[in-house]
Amino acid sequence: MTPVNPKKSLGQHFLTDKNIARKITGALSGRGYHHLIEVGPGTGVLTEFLIENSDITISLIEIDSESADYLRKRFPGISGSIVQQDFLKYPFGEIHSSPVAIIGNFPYNISSQIFFKILDNRHLVTEVVCMLQKEVASRIAAPPGSKTYGILSVLLQAFYYTELLFNVGRQVFFPPPRVNSAVIRLSRRPGCRLECNEELFFRVVKTGFNQRRKMLRNSLSAFLQVKDAGHPLLSKRPEQLSVDEFVSITNYLESTF
Repeated sequence: MTPVNPKKSLGQHFLTDKNIARKITGALSGRGYHHLIEVGPGTGVLTEFLIENSDITISLIEIDSESADYLRKRFPGISGSIVQQDFLKYPFGEIHSSPVAIIGNFPYNISSQIFFKILDNRHLVTEVVCMLQKEVASRIAAPPGSKTYGILSVLLQAFYYTELLFNVGRQVFFPPPRVNSAVIRLSRRPGCRLECNEELFFRVVKTGFNQRRKMLRNSLSAFLQVKDAGHPLLSKRPEQLSVDEFVSITNYLESTF
């Protein structure tokens, strides 16, 4: 049992193993930022170890009112840093002007949306350590050519070094999820921008993988001004392309406009 009632609608599965919690929080580098955002702290199993570092300022973003109330009672010293809000609506630009890190046991049902939120704020988010569904973690870290290599793989690897750190079994949660979990770390790559039009890059990656079985010449036809454009990469499927090759394709497409 846990001190907060897990809510299926919020995808809550509370980690109960403190050794794993310490291992997750220990994966933070602590370099390049002084502010840490914990997403969905729940019962505070990670928070307990995070507050040991007095050099880092913490914000806890928790959508569940019962969890938020419990956290305020358990950690009165940081009660003013507990924000009851949907992280997907968290106004990064209004609150932060310097680099931040993100940590959390991400709800499985919205983990992809959380990563797109992070990508939208990549100029601020310098590091991410999180636990999520093993299948999604493997997809994010997948190399080109893999069956699981997809939109999130390319977009996150374009801006972050991705590391699959360790797996976590179902038995250390309450209630136990139906899937296994894994912990990953994202570390921001040097430099602020890709060597291409980033808005177009996002569109090209998403459009290509929306029809992943087609050659890029066909899936990206809406971008092509010349029907039989001759770039050799257009004869490949999206899962065959590295990040650098997607950058190359993006620059080529922009040059044909």
